[in-house]
Amino acid sequence: MIAGSIIRVELVPGPRVFDLLVAALLLPLGIWLAATRPARDRDPARPARQIPAPVLIFLACLTGCVGGIYGIGGGSILAPILIGSGRPASEVAPAALASTFVTSLAGVITFTILSISAGPVAPNWPTGIALGIGGIAGGYTGARMQSRLPDTLIRRILGILAIAIAAQYLWSGLN
Repeated sequence: MIAGSIIRVELVPGPRVFDLLVAALLLPLGIWLAATRPARDRDPARPARQIPAPVLIFLACLTGCVGGIYGIGGGSILAPILIGSGRPASEVAPAALASTFVTSLAGVITFTILSISAGPVAPNWPTGIALGIGGIAGGYTGARMQSRLPDTLIRRILGILAIAIAAQYLWSGLN
């Protein structure tokens, strides 16, 4: 998260490059989630493949870095990857919420420190607090609803949302 925050401030300072970077990450992830089915849906007798621990650690570090570039917690990026790999949303959601909280705190602290030397990169506190409250409410609502929805539907919704957000960022980055 700290490395991603520094990369954002030092290497990706403009909104155009940032928008294109977001689109480049979200578009393939959204297509993958929306267009494929989890392995366990294809053969219910065979459990979903688990991501090996070393690969999972690498993915967590990578998504933490990307989360730092975005200015959000890495759990929001790692969760769709884990759901896409076949893990149920009920297993992924608590871990994603916890890691998003921790990495968001690290990002806020890092951007606050960077604002001392790098200029106006400090967190926008009113917006951040409003988004945090919305995130908590949405996380609670989603956690209550996900047990009533099939994993395939959740996967499709995540994919479509990622594609829509990527398209908006792509449009913004190209204009």
